[in-house]
Amino acid sequence: MAESLIVSIGPHIKDDLSTRKIMWAVTLSLVPAGAAGVFIFGIRALLIIILSVVSALATEALMLAMRRKDVTAVWDGSAVLTGLLLAYNLPPQVPAWLPIAGSFFAIAIGKQVFGGLGHNIFNPALVGRAFLMLSWPVYMTTWQNPRWKVDAVTSATPLVLYKSGGFGLLHHISKWDLFMGNRGGCIGEVCVIALLAGAAYLLIKKYISWHIPIVYILTIGALSWIFNGRSGLLTGDALFFVLSGGLILGAFFMATDYVTSPLSARGKIVFGIGCGLLTFIIRKFSGYPEGVCYAILMMNAAVPMIDKYTFPKWFGWRKA
Repeated sequence: MAESLIVSIGPHIKDDLSTRKIMWAVTLSLVPAGAAGVFIFGIRALLIIILSVVSALATEALMLAMRRKDVTAVWDGSAVLTGLLLAYNLPPQVPAWLPIAGSFFAIAIGKQVFGGLGHNIFNPALVGRAFLMLSWPVYMTTWQNPRWKVDAVTSATPLVLYKSGGFGLLHHISKWDLFMGNRGGCIGEVCVIALLAGAAYLLIKKYISWHIPIVYILTIGALSWIFNGRSGLLTGDALFFVLSGGLILGAFFMATDYVTSPLSARGKIVFGIGCGLLTFIIRKFSGYPEGVCYAILMMNAAVPMIDKYTFPKWFGWRKA
C-alpha cells in the first residue's frame, strides 16, 4: 500500500513509443531516398550504403563489448540509422574504405566516447561526414552524374556552379531536375520527392514535429531570396537554394535528432532559425558551397543554452 503512494518527478506520461521503435521508423522513412539514390547512380551506391551500415554495426558492437555493455543493444536501430545517414551524405563513387572509416569515426568518436545513445552532444552521422570532409576533401567533392548521362563524373553540383559563378550552366538544371534527383550530388540527398515522402511519414506518425525542419527551410529560402539575387536584393531564387544540396535531408532527418536538438517548441524554432542562418552564411561567404553539415553541428553545441532559456517553467513556478 505504501508503494502506491510514492510520488516521483515528471513526466508521468506512459506510451508504447520506444527508442528502438523511433530509430527503425526513421530508418524505414529513409528507404525511398536510398532506393532513389541507387536507381539514379547505379549499384555502386548500394555498395556504399551496405558498407557504411555494416561498419557502423560492427563498430557499435566492438565499442559496447569494450565498455562491457550489453552487445545486443546494437539492434536498437541507432547504429543502423547512423550508418545509413552517413552513406546518404557521401558521393556514390567514393572508395570502398571511405564509408568504413567514416562509420567507425561516427560511432566510436561521435557517439560511444560520450557514453553511447542519449549522451552524444553532436549528431554522429554528421561527425563522421565532417571527419571525412576534413581528411579526404577530394573524394568528398568529386561528384557523379546520374548514370543515364553521357559524362559519368562531374566536379560541379548545382551549388558548386552557383558558387563558382557558373550561372550560364544552371539553366540546364530545371527545378524538376532538382526535385526528382536528375543532378550530381550525394547518394541520399538528390531525390527531394523521395525525402519528402519519408518526411511526411514521420510527421504524420508524429515521430518528429514541424518546428525545426520547416523553420530551417523557410529561413534559408527567405535569406536566399533577399540576398542571393543576381540583380540586387529581393531577386534571389529561393526554391533553387532550398532544393539544391543537402538541405531537405538535413532539415528533416538530422536536425530533428532527439538527442542533439532542443526539447521545447520554442527551442526548436530557435534551433531551426540558427541552422538556417549558419547554412546561409557558410554558403554565401565561405569557400564551401554547402553548409548544412557544419551548421547543424554548431547548433548542436548550442542546444544546452537554448534549452536553458526556452524550456517552459514548471507548473506553479514563481520568480523569487
